[in-house]
Amino acid sequence: MSLLDEEGNQDESLESKTLSAEDQVKDHSTGTRVVAGQIFLESGKSDSPSENDENFHSQEEEKENSLEELNSLEMSNLLNKDLEEAEIQSPVLTAIGGTADGEPCHFPFLFMEKEYAECTADGREDGRLWCATTYDYKKDQKWGFCESEEQSNKRRQMQEAEDVYQIGMKILNESSKKAQKKVAYQYLLKAADMNHTKAMEKVSYALLFGDYLKQNIQSSKEIFEKLTEEGSPKGQMALGFLYASGLGVNSSQAKALVYYTFGALGGNLIAHMILGYRYWAGIGVLQSCESALTHYRLVANHVASDISLTGGTVVQRIRLADEVENPGMASGMLEEDLIQYYQFLAEKGDVQAQVGLGQLHLHGGRGVEQNHQRAFEYFNQAANAGNSHAMAFLGKMYSEGSDVVPQSNETALQYFKKAADMGNPVGQSGLGMAYLYGRGVPVNYELALKYFQKAAEQGWVDGQLQLGSMYYNGIGVKKDYKQALKYFNLASQGGHILAFYNLAQMHATGTGVMRSCHTAVELFKNVCERGRWSERLMTAYNSYKDGDSNSAVVQYLLLAEQGYEVAQSNAAFILDQKEASIVGENETYPRALLHWNRAASQGYTVARIKLGDYHFYGFGTDVDYETAFIHYRLASEQQHSAQAMFNLGYMHEKGLGIKQDIHLAKRFYDMAAEASPDAQVPVFLALCKLGVIYSLQYIREINIREVFSHIDMDQLLGPEWDLYLMTIIALLLGTIIAYRQRQHQAIPRPAGLRPAVPQQEPPPEHQPPQ
Repeated sequence: MSLLDEEGNQDESLESKTLSAEDQVKDHSTGTRVVAGQIFLESGKSDSPSENDENFHSQEEEKENSLEELNSLEMSNLLNKDLEEAEIQSPVLTAIGGTADGEPCHFPFLFMEKEYAECTADGREDGRLWCATTYDYKKDQKWGFCESEEQSNKRRQMQEAEDVYQIGMKILNESSKKAQKKVAYQYLLKAADMNHTKAMEKVSYALLFGDYLKQNIQSSKEIFEKLTEEGSPKGQMALGFLYASGLGVNSSQAKALVYYTFGALGGNLIAHMILGYRYWAGIGVLQSCESALTHYRLVANHVASDISLTGGTVVQRIRLADEVENPGMASGMLEEDLIQYYQFLAEKGDVQAQVGLGQLHLHGGRGVEQNHQRAFEYFNQAANAGNSHAMAFLGKMYSEGSDVVPQSNETALQYFKKAADMGNPVGQSGLGMAYLYGRGVPVNYELALKYFQKAAEQGWVDGQLQLGSMYYNGIGVKKDYKQALKYFNLASQGGHILAFYNLAQMHATGTGVMRSCHTAVELFKNVCERGRWSERLMTAYNSYKDGDSNSAVVQYLLLAEQGYEVAQSNAAFILDQKEASIVGENETYPRALLHWNRAASQGYTVARIKLGDYHFYGFGTDVDYETAFIHYRLASEQQHSAQAMFNLGYMHEKGLGIKQDIHLAKRFYDMAAEASPDAQVPVFLALCKLGVIYSLQYIREINIREVFSHIDMDQLLGPEWDLYLMTIIALLLGTIIAYRQRQHQAIPRPAGLRPAVPQQEPPPEHQPPQ
């Protein structure tokens, strides 16, 4: 529904016109209902929500819109109550112009042998809404417009904008080509220029991140401000992000908190997630575990409800620092050549390659896009070859259903049975689900329990999760929270999102365990970070890989606000390398320091060492050896970092931030060598240097003349020590003279060709590792 402009001036010069039979309408495409004196258009095409609906509801027509779905029943009930009160208190709609100007509309009214309970455009070619002021229009011919001409024009303009928006979204969703997506955004730009709210949201984020439009933070800020004035939760959240990160505006954590709060009240899940992290870490607010729990739980409810049987998309977390040092190794990304090699094996009939590629395409990740069509084809090939794992995954795909594979409980059951009969845990778990929920078979809790136990015994996470759920809810077995906790813990070790979610609920409510708000928040946070917005981690990485550091850093900064530790460290890394031109040179190190600090607070060792480095060298802060020493010590004690131990040894050696102590320096160097084999060479060099320094220091501390004056040679070597010394010297001189004479008497070789003596290259100098 689209809200008509309430502030439009009514056109008093409307030409009165009686509807005749010739003015019959060509369709019944539109209608309205009256709420609180405002006219709401209902249309098959239009889906632009009203201002209130925009704050509390969103549709799942695209990934971004899915972020604003609410899981709060109380808020929905409150909205319904407000609408009901508004309808009860709404004034009577008055006709404008026509033959009954100023008279109240009569609902329902009869027109063309049909009753209308609201204003209609039927019978008019110009599409303007009208109503009758008596029950029988044909008899009394009493009517008037429900809207002014200005309001009508605005409504039609919004309908046109909606049509343009839908064209853009259709192209955007149906095409994977970059050129087509750019075309789609041109349509969205046109719709945004016509003040279409959803189009403005899409365009503003595209301008912020540089997605298919040239990055322009100032333009995106202006649209966000306009959206905020209209009450858009997405606009409020984004404006809060700009103030939090200081992009396009002067940084203000107070303003950021206000906008985040309004966005969260409007149902924006990212705003809830940001507030959850801020209350958990105490950023700009007093630290409050319970407040963090409230926000994180709401978001986790949404994420958990969105998890499918196939498990959803894999979240790929790539650290840029590791990727720069070891390209491709730390990220876990598969090289294109390797993927082609597996494809070649699959085409040749290698079953394991077929199953592996099927799983990669089913879940996506590691550089492979999610593609159910290709996953189905690979699983089908492997299943035809008799592979039980492929049969089980085909069962999962049929059970879940998609655009490629039609949902079919019967077909899924057949595949699950075949796989289960071969002892496959995935098939056993799928068969258990069928009996638990009655999918293609009658509900049978005993059989469901049996198959889940078989799957769990083989370590399959789905079997462990469902077994835990049965014990938790007492389905088919007696309620046993300890058993439920046991199986949820086992499933969580396998990384199952719902296992984390169930454990979080148990710790939050104290069910079967001692209530622990801190543990519950950490578990809910883990669940929240598996939401669809985590896909932006890969988008940001691809932007960085393509050389667009500005786009990458903005995306990482938003994810960092949401509490993603890997995004915080990546944003800090880009700022540390001074690769983002959108951040002023004077602000680079202070902002990097902020995000290294947040990443370190979440346990990232490299970030903790970076904090020590920044305070040691004075990057983004004053030189402070004592603070640097504290950070190195934390990294050494908590994460057993060899680098931190080495740095502590150096600081003890030099007496920086701590009293000079060569013995403690040697101890930390030795600890570093024990902690990591890579540290052994630099530790050896440092110890050699330390030995030289210690020797020189010892020599400086003693008086050499006094040492020699106290030595009695007669007592040490005997009374004839000088004769012994002269004899030794004479023997040495005789040996040298004899050797020299022998060299001169060597017979020269005859002239002629001489064998070339190969020149030996000097041995390469030993370079200590950097």
